[in-house]
Amino acid sequence: MQGARFAFGPFVLDPEAGTLLRNDDPVAIGHRGVKLLAALVGRPGEILAKTELMDAAWPGTAVEEGNLTVQIAQLRKLLGPAADGGEWISTVPRIGYRFTGAIKQLGSGKRKALALPDKPSIAVLPFVTVSGDPEQEGFADGLTEDLITDLSRTSGLFVIARNSSFAYKGKAMDVRDVAGELGVRYLLDGSARRAAGRVRINARLVDAESGDHLWAERFDRGLDDIFAVQDEVTGKIVEALLGRLHPPPPRNRPKSLEAYDLCVRARTLMDDAPQSARETQLMLTRAIALDPDYAEAHRWLALNHWMGWVHSGGPTEADRSVALELARKAVALDPNDAGCRWVLAYLLAYERNFAEADTEFEKAIALDPNEADTWAALSDISVLAGRIDEGLEQIGKAFRLNPFPASWYYLTLGQAQYACRNYEAVVETLRREETYRTSSRRFLAAGLAQLGRLDEARSEAELFLVANPQFSISHWAATEPFRDAATLAHFVDGYRKAGFPE
Repeated sequence: MQGARFAFGPFVLDPEAGTLLRNDDPVAIGHRGVKLLAALVGRPGEILAKTELMDAAWPGTAVEEGNLTVQIAQLRKLLGPAADGGEWISTVPRIGYRFTGAIKQLGSGKRKALALPDKPSIAVLPFVTVSGDPEQEGFADGLTEDLITDLSRTSGLFVIARNSSFAYKGKAMDVRDVAGELGVRYLLDGSARRAAGRVRINARLVDAESGDHLWAERFDRGLDDIFAVQDEVTGKIVEALLGRLHPPPPRNRPKSLEAYDLCVRARTLMDDAPQSARETQLMLTRAIALDPDYAEAHRWLALNHWMGWVHSGGPTEADRSVALELARKAVALDPNDAGCRWVLAYLLAYERNFAEADTEFEKAIALDPNEADTWAALSDISVLAGRIDEGLEQIGKAFRLNPFPASWYYLTLGQAQYACRNYEAVVETLRREETYRTSSRRFLAAGLAQLGRLDEARSEAELFLVANPQFSISHWAATEPFRDAATLAHFVDGYRKAGFPE
């Protein structure tokens, strides 16, 4: 599911993949060059102002115009003359630049199909609504997420994570293409609507290999039965794929639909910009006030309190204590929820309560081996413990379960690659659009420094410090859950070479 590619002359530009091909051979074009060229070819024949181009290549950063001039000159050198002997990129004096060549948009490039797992594999695509009502859309999204969670807890299935399923939201695609990109055989999709105290759900299970519908059903129930409907759909899918099995232990269900709605809205904001953290906190606090025994709301609120502290020195010791208390409460309320378990495990590791953290990770995986976030979080902890090969294997599992993940997966992968001294891979991973400009920049700077690319490393370090002015090497080293002195020394060495403050 990559974005459009652009062909001109002997070249094909794939902005999402960050590649430029000349007669199918790679051209050594840098990250800035890709951004500039993508902006130009995306609007051929139009004059793009210098400020617009600088925003495309250096988003959110004030740079001198001379940097743009240098990059344009390098692009012209790489592209060479056009077929008519002229330039691909023309200068419009005192205004900007224009791409003058003929462009053919190739449309989406297909990802290489992933190999199928050795067990029945399924992705739940976002359920649709018949109206554009945001409330209906939120309800359908929440239903989709809950079905993913319920199916994921069945050990005999391989279930794709939420992030990757929602990469297809609003997109019309052939089921075989979707299944190939996600590496699954079966797809569940449908529609959902609630109105006048009732819920109407249509669901179908498709075998993407044959195109056959294995199961389809319509549900029309009272709104109070929504969780029973979810359980019924899950049971029918499991039976269709695996036969009759003993169901996994029941999850703690909310008693308040208003609290459920608040939690559904809040969890979609967890990966958003930091500005949404306060809004998320208010939603979850309200959800818990409405339903004090709602485990999932406690889990997300624990993460909300914790996320600001760990990478930037934000929340106080009291906030950390609140986060851990909320995570413990979540597990106490629903000991069968793998999500609650891994969040508690992660927070315990950062408090250096390693024995209990390891136990909670084991319980989380036993409850739900398909929970991609568990494997990604465990990778972070394993790498800092010096178990680097384990960490690489764990983040690999996370990406397989979640091929289109949140940005923090790339941070975790880049950290593991740095730990095993694969610095070229660090740069490739952390300059991806998904994670570039996040807190992963500190690992990018360290990786560049270890490659001897000190000017680039220091530039990235400066950009990181703009967003994280309180960062220091000593504070980071003291707060990360290291268990291996050599691994810690290796990271500190990279930070120092990149010019981070002590």
